[in-house]
Amino acid sequence: MHESGKKRPLLFVLLGPTGVGKTALSLKLARLLQCDIISCDSRQFYSEMSIGTAAPTEEQLRQVPHYFVGSHSIQQQYNAGKFELDVLDFLGNYFQEYSFALMVGGSMLYIDAVCNGIDDLPTIAPEVRAEIRSLYEKEGLDGIRMRLKLLDPVYYDQVDLMNAQRILHALEVCATCGKPYSSMRTNTVKQRPFDIVKIGLNRPREELYERINARVDEMMAEGLEEEARRLYAYRNLNALQTVGYKELFAYFEGVWTKEFAVDMIRQDSRRYAKKQLSWFHRDKTIHWFHPDDENALLQFVSETTDHMQ
Repeated sequence: MHESGKKRPLLFVLLGPTGVGKTALSLKLARLLQCDIISCDSRQFYSEMSIGTAAPTEEQLRQVPHYFVGSHSIQQQYNAGKFELDVLDFLGNYFQEYSFALMVGGSMLYIDAVCNGIDDLPTIAPEVRAEIRSLYEKEGLDGIRMRLKLLDPVYYDQVDLMNAQRILHALEVCATCGKPYSSMRTNTVKQRPFDIVKIGLNRPREELYERINARVDEMMAEGLEEEARRLYAYRNLNALQTVGYKELFAYFEGVWTKEFAVDMIRQDSRRYAKKQLSWFHRDKTIHWFHPDDENALLQFVSETTDHMQ
């Protein structure tokens, strides 16, 4: 309760793996709550990547106002820390007028940033980033792994050793601060001036994988190859180290056939969904629904908001 006796505003977070069906349900949920949608998809931020990120269509954007969709260029540096600050700033104003807000997406780190906060890590100077990237280009994944093991054995034992981006980021922080990245991570949950209710969407694995495969075919039909060709010159930017683009870049370079590249998009999308679910299942506060159980989900939300009245 606020000192004035008013109840705290409430942020609903609709999350789930790629392809599960968040977008369609989010529109219905927003209409029920009479609120706008905050996108929490770390690739839908980029205006140049609409097909490959399954960004909301013009029609869907007309139905409900969305924030953080197509809001940035791939050439802008954007990360979970900046997103946390931007969303908190947005909600600070939004909750002056409205009691409920809805955040929708599947980007694990970005959801955590808004709900729990992330550690205040240093800004990385461009020359440090360039130096670490150069090391990666010369020595490959094995080289940066060995460097991390030397500089931060604690984080080396925790990190996904196949995730080059995480390893590079840890090395950048080590180089900037002169101490291990793991020593900078407090994992302290920050207090928020609003309550949070998380709603998860999931489907049986085979059903989810079929949807993911069908969605990849749909993206190709909508022009994903042409979109990727337009972005090929920017392939080294962080925004484009993304499923759907990196596989097509390998096709453009003659490494893979087109058929194999598309099959890899399906496979990498399924793998990403599995990773998302592993992350989300660690959070015991999430209320899970099958997307077809629409009535049960909407009833849950109605009952939750009724308790606030």
